[in-house]
Amino acid sequence: MRRETAYKLAGRRHDHPVAGAGIDKQREIRFKKLPPGQVNQALRALAMLKGLKVERTGEYALTLRYSVLDYSLEAIEDGLRDAGFTLDNTLYSKLVRALVYFCEETQRHNLISPERLIKQSNEVYVQAWSHHEHGDHDDTPLDLREYK
Repeated sequence: MRRETAYKLAGRRHDHPVAGAGIDKQREIRFKKLPPGQVNQALRALAMLKGLKVERTGEYALTLRYSVLDYSLEAIEDGLRDAGFTLDNTLYSKLVRALVYFCEETQRHNLISPERLIKQSNEVYVQAWSHHEHGDHDDTPLDLREYK
């Protein structure tokens, strides 16, 4: 039985509630001191993206607000690096960056995948059994049913 069929027979929904799901993120991107003026250039470049709110929070930092369904920090930072910006590369920044990348990727994966059958798994078999023909029916030929 296909997984989609099992979900339908158990009465599971495939849509996910968006309200309260924690999909709105606020992240900080830190830049290196050199080259000078890159924070302002990055601010102007990121402000053009739809659904991404950017504000300057420090001399070398920007704060981003976005939906995890639209953007990820990894994609934004990769785009900045490809455009020639140099991001802060301290050990602390690397650790925070790796954790955020993993959390956002996992959350995005969980939001787009269908719900798993955990509790009402027996309902699948009850529904499947009710769709089959019942009675004393055996497709085995008569001569093969008897032991000789």
